[in-house]
Amino acid sequence: MPEPYAFIDNEFKKASEAKISILEPTVTKSDAVYDTLSVLDKKIFRFDDHLQRFKNSCADMEINIPHSDDEIKDIAIECIIRSKYKNAIFMLIGRRGPYSDLSKRDPRTCKNGLIVVVVPHYNIFGEEKTKNGLHISIVKNKRVPKEAIDARTKNFNWMDLNKGLLEAFKQGSDSAILCTPDGYLSEGPGFNMWIVKDRKLKTPKGNVLEGITRRSVFELAAMLGLKAEECYLEPKDLETADEAFACTTAAGITPITHVNNISLGNGHPGLLTERFLKMYWEEREKGWHGTDLSS
Repeated sequence: MPEPYAFIDNEFKKASEAKISILEPTVTKSDAVYDTLSVLDKKIFRFDDHLQRFKNSCADMEINIPHSDDEIKDIAIECIIRSKYKNAIFMLIGRRGPYSDLSKRDPRTCKNGLIVVVVPHYNIFGEEKTKNGLHISIVKNKRVPKEAIDARTKNFNWMDLNKGLLEAFKQGSDSAILCTPDGYLSEGPGFNMWIVKDRKLKTPKGNVLEGITRRSVFELAAMLGLKAEECYLEPKDLETADEAFACTTAAGITPITHVNNISLGNGHPGLLTERFLKMYWEEREKGWHGTDLSS
């Protein structure tokens, strides 16, 4: 397997050689934003959409990336080419950088920067779960309120998500769905979710990451002539759904077959979910929203 490459401190390096100080607030304060993109058959999926979201996250956290859009694109492509992967996952990371004076800890004095790192393509749920479906728990641990951390700013502050994930694992589930403090469904650790009821698709509205794969589901629904909307959903809406699925860059579309030990439908991936899953990868293979590495 070829070794993955990274870009850090304005240099291309093997990922195993890319390092930052453990004193940097990127580590000590989780002070960084990021975006995760996928490459299929040497085509980056929805690069412009991811880049815009990344820039929005940087702007919200006042992290100034010293590279233009074209430069970021060229850096990412160079990392992928050097890594020699036909299919890959890579991250754009907006890094706060080191303090100029550790005793003052003033984030305004940090030297901001860009990190790009590429790894072979992976599925966060595993191929078996994508085929047979996820068992999900709606956990008691709540999502951080949007007044504190806006989920639309993609960040490494995962304490609420990780606590939810640990809670779900203790219950024997594959992953978790968290609710907002006021009790509405939000999202899972690294993924958005959809429910299907009477052939209508619904996804949570509110304090959620506005996922790029989530956006793709809206487009696929339009292609199929189906109604898809975002709205406030309660836990019972998921528990009584005809079908449900998760969507994320690092897995595509994955069926949800059980929620809180309750079977959805017949306890197997739903027909509409499977249609979306198949269509998503078929469109990707055709080059849908793809940026070729040679462009």
